[in-house]
Formats: sequence, C-alpha cells, structure tokens
Amino acid sequence: MADEQKQQSFEQALEQLEQLVNELEQGDLPLEQSLKKFEQAIALSRSSQQQLQQAEQKVTTLLAEQQQSGNDESDGELM
Repeated sequence: MADEQKQQSFEQALEQLEQLVNELEQGDLPLEQSLKKFEQAIALSRSSQQQLQQAEQKVTTLLAEQQQSGNDESDGELM
C-alpha cells in the first residue's frame, strides 16, 4: 500500500483522500472498515504533504537560482 501511494500523483492521492473522507463522513461503515479507511487517509495525507514539501523546495531553489542569475547579470552591467 505504501509503495502504491508513493507512485500516485499528488492529484490522484488527493482525489482518493477526498473519496475516503466522504465515505467516512457518511457514517455507514462498520468500525473496523472505518479504521482501515482512516489509516489509508492518514497515509495519503502524509504522502501528499511530503510531495507538497518537495515541490515547495524545488520552487524555492528555482527562485533562488533565478535571483542569483539576475544578480550576476546586473553585476556584469556595472563593469
């Protein structure tokens, strides 16, 4: 299950998480099934959070590189 979640795209994980939440909110499931779905939802949530953190790091890195590149170009104009 964990390997399957890591291979999912963020959008797929979010869609599955929404489906699990809807099923749990209906309250029609037996306790054991509810617990199993809750565990799946927690795992999906953690995986999605990790994907978001990785994306944020990439954006931060790219912006820093762009800013550094812009600074290098403006330094060349002064000479």
